Amino acid sequence: MTIKNTATAQWKGGLKDGGGSLSTGSGTLKDVSYDFRQRFEGADGTNPEELIGAAHAGCFSMAFSLVLGEAGYTADSIDTEATVTLDPDSLSVTAVHLVTRGKVPGADQAAFEEAANGAKDNCPISKLLNAEITLDATLEG
Repeated sequence: MTIKNTATAQWKGGLKDGGGSLSTGSGTLKDVSYDFRQRFEGADGTNPEELIGAAHAGCFSMAFSLVLGEAGYTADSIDTEATVTLDPDSLSVTAVHLVTRGKVPGADQAAFEEAANGAKDNCPISKLLNAEITLDATLEG
């Protein structure tokens, strides 16, 4: 059985003077605005790359939990930040840098990093992206 999720976007106007809205099928996002300034100039609001970062951080954290569980560990916590780099000249996402910290009883740094790298390589969003994906993984006490 396949799982399908939907999202919609609407755009009105030109690239720099127009604007749009994003919604998800679940209703979690409903008519969230986005425009050129939010995407390319750092104005307040969201943009597609920020949403990809949220998706990647969430996907990675769940995959990390899976890989840790397969190795016999259960995380007390996993906190992940994803920084998505957009090259405005080529209009390409060129990189995603993941920073994850976790509390995993019984794990050492080597086991933590091995599981983190397995999650980075195998989470569905990592597989989707055609960008360099790097990772810093820190096991906390």
